[in-house]
Amino acid sequence: MRKSILVVAALAAMAFTAGQAQAQQFINILTGGTGGVYYPLGVALANIYAKGIPNSQPTAQATKGSVENLQKIAKGEGELALTLGDSLSFAWNGNPDVGFPVPLKMLRGVAVTYSNYIQILASKDSGIKTLADLKGKRLSVGAPKSGTELNTRAVLAAAGITYKDLGKVEYLDFNQSVELIKNRQLDATLQSVGLGNSALRDLANSVDIVVVPIPADIASKIPDKAYSEVIIPANTYKGQTADVPSVAVANILVTSDKMSTELVYQMTKLLFENLDQLVAAHAAAKEIKLANALKGMPIPLHPGAEKYYKEKGLIK
Repeated sequence: MRKSILVVAALAAMAFTAGQAQAQQFINILTGGTGGVYYPLGVALANIYAKGIPNSQPTAQATKGSVENLQKIAKGEGELALTLGDSLSFAWNGNPDVGFPVPLKMLRGVAVTYSNYIQILASKDSGIKTLADLKGKRLSVGAPKSGTELNTRAVLAAAGITYKDLGKVEYLDFNQSVELIKNRQLDATLQSVGLGNSALRDLANSVDIVVVPIPADIASKIPDKAYSEVIIPANTYKGQTADVPSVAVANILVTSDKMSTELVYQMTKLLFENLDQLVAAHAAAKEIKLANALKGMPIPLHPGAEKYYKEKGLIK
């Protein structure tokens, strides 16, 4: 009898442990390089979800950015990801040259957030003042097939410039690019990121820089509708005394159609109820507004996000 009781107790303990394990919800948030905006925002979101979603285990993973994030979501290696709008369109429709041999129709939208400003910073010593001046110079274009590199290709193409026209092409992230410019091993870097990025501020505080404009006549030649004309305000960086025209691309939070409605509903709700914590993590989050959450969304919404937006009156 005693042995039977012990067996039953052991089985009950095992069942309880298994139930706890099943209840644990892993939320892997795919971000970008640690020197960018995606990573601190992802860390902030992980902290928000840890407090707001019972039995959850959120983490923020540093990645190479948009393209890798979308590939990982498709493989089930992440639950939530930040991506640039043009990369998301490529993924949804399929584009082998970019890294999407088949359309990723399992992707679902959560929210349009802030915009990535295309920012080209050159050392003053390089003599670069315009896009045309990049010819023959050493330029960092972002990690291969990253969202930043796709942006680089689009901007250079609109200006009639190819990689062959450059003196040297480096595929580097924020921090690596900055260090090479400081060491005079690189002339300029194009970064697709929120305004006031810490790595770019570090560069401007270390050497004299020029913020290279992307004028309206060139911006209008970029065919992708994900791009919009913007202004980099004067004094965003040390030594930048005037407004500089550029282009921007929206950043979008995405998930998979395999995620539960309730979980995505909670993630969407907590995102917009804790914007102050995101702003504390990075000033770029000041742009995140509920009113803009659906503007320019290029893929179907996840039912969980849709449920939240219906509650808030964004969807009738």
